Amino acid sequence: MKKDDLEIFIDKKKAESLEFAENFEEGYLNFKIGVILRQAREQMGVTQADVAEKLNTTKSVISRMENHAEDIKLSTLTKYAKALGKKVKLEIQ
Repeated sequence: MKKDDLEIFIDKKKAESLEFAENFEEGYLNFKIGVILRQAREQMGVTQADVAEKLNTTKSVISRMENHAEDIKLSTLTKYAKALGKKVKLEIQ
């Protein structure tokens, strides 16, 4: 499969900077978790305010979870999923 421009850029940055390479995967994982939360919520047709109400928190907290998922607790992910009628599936590769 041919790499796109973004993949080529990321590979180049990883080769140029050990720090970038070490931090990239963690940053990407945090971004991906936020995207997964938002997509699950949108697929259910639920608003951030709806999830916030079910979790007894504010819409801004839900927005932060979806946009800045670093250091999110597994228990928080589980509660978020449960608010959508879903479960968290964890995998170690």
